[in-house]
Amino acid sequence: MQSPFRASTASPSPAPISHYENFPVASFLCPAHLRAPIAAIYHFARTADDIADEGTASAEERLGDLAAYRADLHVAARQGTQASRRWPNIFTPLAVAIHQYQLPVQLLDDLIDAFVQDTRKSADGSGYANQAELLDYCRRSANPVGRLLLHLYGVTNTLALQRSDAICSALQLINFWQDLSVDLSRGRYYLPADALAQWELRLADLQTAARTGQLSQNATQLIASQVDSAWALMRFGSKLVHQVPGRAGWELRLVVQGGLRILNRIAALNYATLTQRPRLRKWDYAVMVWRALWM
Repeated sequence: MQSPFRASTASPSPAPISHYENFPVASFLCPAHLRAPIAAIYHFARTADDIADEGTASAEERLGDLAAYRADLHVAARQGTQASRRWPNIFTPLAVAIHQYQLPVQLLDDLIDAFVQDTRKSADGSGYANQAELLDYCRRSANPVGRLLLHLYGVTNTLALQRSDAICSALQLINFWQDLSVDLSRGRYYLPADALAQWELRLADLQTAARTGQLSQNATQLIASQVDSAWALMRFGSKLVHQVPGRAGWELRLVVQGGLRILNRIAALNYATLTQRPRLRKWDYAVMVWRALWM
């Protein structure tokens, strides 16, 4: 969620999207007039995520930066085009998008709230008690992006919102299970405690498996069960592609297929993402396009 984006002659051009993603972001399939606000939302969310996760800052520094980031969001929402001193390339185009399209600011605020929670949990080593608690995190870390896009597309019915939430939560969970080998070493931990207990595992067991490359059958089954849950969410949400109009619906097809393809890759590794991170290759994108045509 590439090319010069511009919502109107008054809208600043967003920076190019350089992060690796499993799915297209503001691609040529996106309606041209919406590329600028979509890119602005993407950069806002990605930068907040980077503040919470990238670099060598302490938890206190990250929380301070996120508080400043939230304050700049509220200034942008109140005052329109006034740029942030620290993040002008983020908040100048975002302010235009907020006021031009009446974006619900609470959804943007929810994203920051999720990153604050993530920072605190990473700092104290706490995880998630169960799937419900993890999905509540997804409700704030991922679902707002889908709802903001539906707002831009003018899609507001309840079932569409539910399907969007399912897709976004699934994408967030897929990212977690894809990145297990990376996140464990960085103190980021998302596997629910009740799921570990079900498979008679402890966090230390997973850390040992990630370090040695030796996965027990129980660890494999744990990850497989989480992948199955993400798959079910994505399959439920996938019907949204028929509710989003025009080319945007085709881009959504590729988003859904990108998530499903990563799940295929995880399964092909026999769920060994504690030791390696699957990525999409050129052939995978051809498969995604083919499958998108038949949704």
